[in-house]
Amino acid sequence: MKKLFKALCAVIFIAAVSGLSFANGAKDSSGPTIEKDVLKVGMEVGYPPFEYFGPDGKTPCGFDVELGKAIAGKLGLKVEFIDTAWDGIFAGVDTKKYDCIMSAVTITEERSAKYGFAGPYIGNGQSIVVLKDSKKNIKSPEDCKGLRVGYQAETTSDIFMTKRADAGLKFTPCEYDKVMNAFDDLRLGRCDAVCADALVSVDYVAKENSPFVIVWQGTPDEFFGVCVKKDNTALQAMIEKAIEELFKEGKMKEISMQIFNMDMVSNIKK
Repeated sequence: MKKLFKALCAVIFIAAVSGLSFANGAKDSSGPTIEKDVLKVGMEVGYPPFEYFGPDGKTPCGFDVELGKAIAGKLGLKVEFIDTAWDGIFAGVDTKKYDCIMSAVTITEERSAKYGFAGPYIGNGQSIVVLKDSKKNIKSPEDCKGLRVGYQAETTSDIFMTKRADAGLKFTPCEYDKVMNAFDDLRLGRCDAVCADALVSVDYVAKENSPFVIVWQGTPDEFFGVCVKKDNTALQAMIEKAIEELFKEGKMKEISMQIFNMDMVSNIKK
């Protein structure tokens, strides 16, 4: 009886300690987010104007950062941004490193087969950028024949140029891990043109004393969404509702004006 009483006391003590730990903010994996009261957002912080580090080199800034803050606010959650290399960003949501990805992720059939998406929240097309003083007569992707074309690897820009290569367009591909590196090399003359999302190119061209110019821009044919695990339908629905409310309240337009100095989102809901 004494042993039974001691065992019972031990069980009660462990339960009490566990309850105290939970009350003091221990992680709760039973809800739609990995950590209770926190929305963990994975992004590649190196893709301006969607995500980049501010002047202090530590604080994430950009369209997706502002969107992440707004969505988390709607859900009553704190937001935590986790910088992740693009080539491993989807694996991070698979392994629960973060709850979702907000990193200019294009919604594609292939990705939709593996992941859930909330949105879309902005439309995008491809573009070709050269230096303002370029001697290359480029007015379309086909004019890149025989030239060095830079783009970020494993992105829709990569897919766009690869499809043209498969169709017979011969050019020298210059692949980069970050789109900013492609623009840096274009500035230095290490490539002749850059293929990038039009939404990204607009930001580079609009900067004061920019050496770049957009010589071709395609019709928006791809759309960005918030990516979650396929089976996390609860979080997907929550984020979807939050985005809808942000559109209705004009917050999405406000973020677009803040980042692009123009409304790049309202056409999504027309």
